[in-house]
Amino acid sequence: MGKFFAKTVATALAVLFAAYVLKGVHVDSNVTALLVAVVLGLLNSFIKPILIILTIPITLFTLGLFLLVINIIIVKLAANLVPGFTVDGWLSALLFSLVVSFVSSIIEGLIGTGGDKERS
Repeated sequence: MGKFFAKTVATALAVLFAAYVLKGVHVDSNVTALLVAVVLGLLNSFIKPILIILTIPITLFTLGLFLLVINIIIVKLAANLVPGFTVDGWLSALLFSLVVSFVSSIIEGLIGTGGDKERS
């Protein structure tokens, strides 16, 4: 449970950073950023795998670049589900997904929520 909370907080901080850096992304408050992090986590856990399976042929044809479109769809869906979170366009959604992924990876690396178990 601690890892889930740490990953959610790391993603929320990444969402706030992305909203600060990117012009087309707007987050109303810290609570909204936390809600966006939870919704993105749920969408990435349940909806994204289904989309990936359904789009295997086009993903193979585009050599994996279609996965970027799936990321955009997930971000736009989160923007529709969470009040106070808006993404202006497809390019903003793509940049948002890239920035959130990069920043949350850095934060998780700093606080130690990676997949490796700590050795005693």
